[in-house]
Amino acid sequence: MMTAQSSSSFVGKIKGFLRKIASEEKDKIERELPFVVMIFTLLAASGVSPYDSWKKVRKMNFFPMFQKEAEEIIRQVEVLGKGLLPAMAQRAESTNSKLYRNFISGFAASIRSGGKTVDYMKSELRAIFELRHNSMSRSVERIATLVEAYTVMLIVVLCAYILFVVFSSTNTLELLTNTSITISPLMSYIVAFVLMPVISLFFILIAHNMQQSSFESLQDLYKKAAIIFMATGIALSLFILLPSLAELIKPVGLPEIVTAGLVSASAIPAVQYWRIAKMNYDAEDAVPSLVREITEARKIGLSPEKSIIHATKRRYPGSFSKYLDLLRSQIEWGTPLRKTYDNLRRSIRSWFVTVNFAMLVETIEIGGSSTQSLEILSDYSEKERELQINKRALLKPYIILAFIWSILIAVTTTIVALTTYMMSSAVSMSLAPVAYMAMQEQLRMFSVGIILQCWISGFFIGKISEGNLGAGFQHSAVLAAVAYLSLVLSQQFLSGMFDVTAIVP
Repeated sequence: MMTAQSSSSFVGKIKGFLRKIASEEKDKIERELPFVVMIFTLLAASGVSPYDSWKKVRKMNFFPMFQKEAEEIIRQVEVLGKGLLPAMAQRAESTNSKLYRNFISGFAASIRSGGKTVDYMKSELRAIFELRHNSMSRSVERIATLVEAYTVMLIVVLCAYILFVVFSSTNTLELLTNTSITISPLMSYIVAFVLMPVISLFFILIAHNMQQSSFESLQDLYKKAAIIFMATGIALSLFILLPSLAELIKPVGLPEIVTAGLVSASAIPAVQYWRIAKMNYDAEDAVPSLVREITEARKIGLSPEKSIIHATKRRYPGSFSKYLDLLRSQIEWGTPLRKTYDNLRRSIRSWFVTVNFAMLVETIEIGGSSTQSLEILSDYSEKERELQINKRALLKPYIILAFIWSILIAVTTTIVALTTYMMSSAVSMSLAPVAYMAMQEQLRMFSVGIILQCWISGFFIGKISEGNLGAGFQHSAVLAAVAYLSLVLSQQFLSGMFDVTAIVP
């Protein structure tokens, strides 16, 4: 019986794992689909046959999912001897993406009927971008729901636990009611330093599946950050666990040391990410205008190379201009367009920018009706950029919300702690010093937990706002500092209001 249950459980886990993989593949395919349809549209407008279009997609490593799809279709045609249409129909049946299934089925039907493929591609491109706009609105709503759930969890659980910790682990209830209540302070440590961070990491994982970054290859940033975090974690652990080092930080205070450690650990990766993000966002802003300039130059009869040189002479805002100057100088020295694109791609991490440049190079190299193709590329690069700007603008308010909950948690902690102290003082003045010392120690420990929690929350905010953990470095450093300052200021202000000796952590 147990064996059958274990086998059933194992099979269930395997099915769940396969469903997760299929879902991730579907999301990746649908992310690449609009740009792949644009590639097919550009190729069709330039007179390239459908089969040759699949061959070209097979060489495009910036579309990893469709590169595999093209590889499979070419394999079925050249190795298994199938026709192009049966091979496409087979891929339509095997995919989990409804959007891709509809596209490839319509593509095959357009080829079979002998109609104009480019007209079908244009209509499909319009439909996909309309669906992307609707999908973006739904994704923002889902993210909003996730942030609201995270906020409710953070405030309700933390406030309820603060009340429990202050009343139980400081022995205030025992002092007030003359009863023996033994509650281990280990529980407060588990919740503050294990349970709450684990819950936050769970929400970060959910946000990771909901929000994708436009930046690629941030592994170098994460590796450097991991080394810094490990060094900081080891240093903080030594200061906390070793009595000799713990004595050294007593004049400063543990919350101050933790805040300084977390902020300094996030500062270096935050500066590096800021530089990466600024340059790539400047590039994303410039690319639609650049492609439009090239298109207009081609309309007046300039060659592709002269059109690019003409477009790059315009001064674009931000740091992307230096890369365009380098691009122009390479073309003027006779460097092939494909080589200039490869050089540019080493410096640019934005997937949107690299894809648009890749499609621009493909359109120019193919020739044919390049003016019509460039017009299509210009229109939809502008539409895609507009979608990204709107989405980022809709998500910005949640950054402000993170600062609000950080301040609210700090103030709530102080109010509950001082209320507990005032209650013990009201019952008996002789109990006040005992309750005060216990409360001060408990609040100092819990202040560290709040600062750590706000620091982790910064990565959650970075993930939902920009789709990557790199953006979380700057948010985490600022939130940790805001949490500490809120604790200090609220305790100073409320202690003076209640005429209590300051209990700044």
